[in-house]
Amino acid sequence: MSPLTAALVAQQNPTDRWWWGEWLGRDTNQELILDATREHVVLTVAAVVIGLVLALPAAIAVNRHPRLKGLVLGTFGALYTVPSLALYAILVPYTGLSRTTALVPLVLYTLLILVRNTITGLEQVPADVRDAADGMGLSRRQRLWRVEMPLALPSIMAGIRIATVSTIGLLTIAALVGLGGLGQLILIGLNRPIRTAVTVGIALSILLAVGSDLLLAGVGRKLAPWSTPRSRRGRSGVAGPDERDDELPGAVATLPDGAVTA
Repeated sequence: MSPLTAALVAQQNPTDRWWWGEWLGRDTNQELILDATREHVVLTVAAVVIGLVLALPAAIAVNRHPRLKGLVLGTFGALYTVPSLALYAILVPYTGLSRTTALVPLVLYTLLILVRNTITGLEQVPADVRDAADGMGLSRRQRLWRVEMPLALPSIMAGIRIATVSTIGLLTIAALVGLGGLGQLILIGLNRPIRTAVTVGIALSILLAVGSDLLLAGVGRKLAPWSTPRSRRGRSGVAGPDERDDELPGAVATLPDGAVTA
């Protein structure tokens, strides 16, 4: 069959079209798309939140005991290299085709990203800022949550963005255990076959990933406005009064909780 003939046949068979408006207009299919999108969002949020809850204590432990860094990152790195299909094959006999089966691999894959970024953020806190916090009488716990964590927030948010986008992509594989969100549309489109379902599943996955990244980037700027580079020089190129003051010896620095230190 020539390519031209194949194209004509594809046009005659609506299921072979990559975009079939009639299929999208059916109520049952629209409900299927909404349910798949909702499930994709819920599973992604759950995986990232659980991963963050597990990653923060691990990163704090490494920050207090640096000797644990190699062990912690090595362990999570090894888990990250395990193929998701292998994990599903191991979990299904014990957890069945359940939401737990879909979440466990996704959570494990977020741990390396979140722990590494949190450790990096805590390590980048300047020593003089820690000394200033100690000089103000803050306890070790107060210094962690009132000084170190706010300063590490840009790095933590970067890890959350990466983990969220990667989870959105990996979640499509969970369709093999019946909980793949938009991956179910792709699987339906490949099995029946209905190419429009594949197009919708891929397009919505990309939109979710891009939208989530932009949303989290905006949240990060709101939570840590000092991390956004800003130019305070006027059009003439001359530094403003505030900028000149910052360059003077002994300039006053402000800690994230509002405390002031010289």
